[in-house]
Amino acid sequence: MRKTIFVRLSAAVVLLLGAWIAYTQTPQSPPNKIDKLKDDLYVIVGNGGNVAAYVTGEGVILIDDKFEPDFNDIVAKVKSVTGQPIKYVLNTHHHGDHTGSNAKFLPSAQLIAHANARANMIQGKQPGAPPVVFTEETAVFLGGKEVRMRYFGRGHTNGDAIVYFPALRTIHMGDLMAGNSPLIDYGGGGSVVDWTKTLDGVLNGSWDYDTVIPGHGPIAKKADLLSYRNNVEKLRNRVTGMIRENKPKDEVAKVLTSEFGWDPKGLQMQRGFEGLFTELRR
Repeated sequence: MRKTIFVRLSAAVVLLLGAWIAYTQTPQSPPNKIDKLKDDLYVIVGNGGNVAAYVTGEGVILIDDKFEPDFNDIVAKVKSVTGQPIKYVLNTHHHGDHTGSNAKFLPSAQLIAHANARANMIQGKQPGAPPVVFTEETAVFLGGKEVRMRYFGRGHTNGDAIVYFPALRTIHMGDLMAGNSPLIDYGGGGSVVDWTKTLDGVLNGSWDYDTVIPGHGPIAKKADLLSYRNNVEKLRNRVTGMIRENKPKDEVAKVLTSEFGWDPKGLQMQRGFEGLFTELRR
């Protein structure tokens, strides 16, 4: 009896070991995919924030770089469409799902971000803080192509940069547009009051664009950005009204969950709920 059990257990172990070896040696599907958006402009979507890759004859300009474990996959995805090296990495803001691969890009690429984004990274002891910063606007010229970065104001954080591809009439919003409802990172200097003012600057400014790359989610149009802006205003007005009526926080939390899709245990609540009360109570 004992011998039979031992034989069966041994067979099971061998079977599991074989399955594990087969699994580990079988190529696993990468977490990201690269799609062509316009001429020489690609978007890498999947894990972390949306990455844009602008190919020129002298190198690639990358917008954001996801998490640190995504570095090799990002490089591989870029190599699948061009033999040009990545020369620049432009960060839209400091969060790790957009800057996680910075440290690995530092030896070979020039990293640029808004001054506040760099300060937030240093304060948070994040690796890969960009060595080059700007305060209002800057531009990168590579291979006869231009990419602009501009700071329109606070919103998701106090260091949100928007990236503009003039020749392609396309902008990358970072997390100033992400998902269906705003995540206000008050610890990173965000503001729901300033958010709509910031988006108004983008919507009513001199940039000519028709395509919008959000920080997360599907590619959008200018009309979608306007709808997002209006939803931020709607949320702000709704919560402001409840605060003025002295509604308890649990009722406000239910409204944010039911009407605006906030996850009760998600980052929107964790980073934005208490700050929302503090800012709108003033």
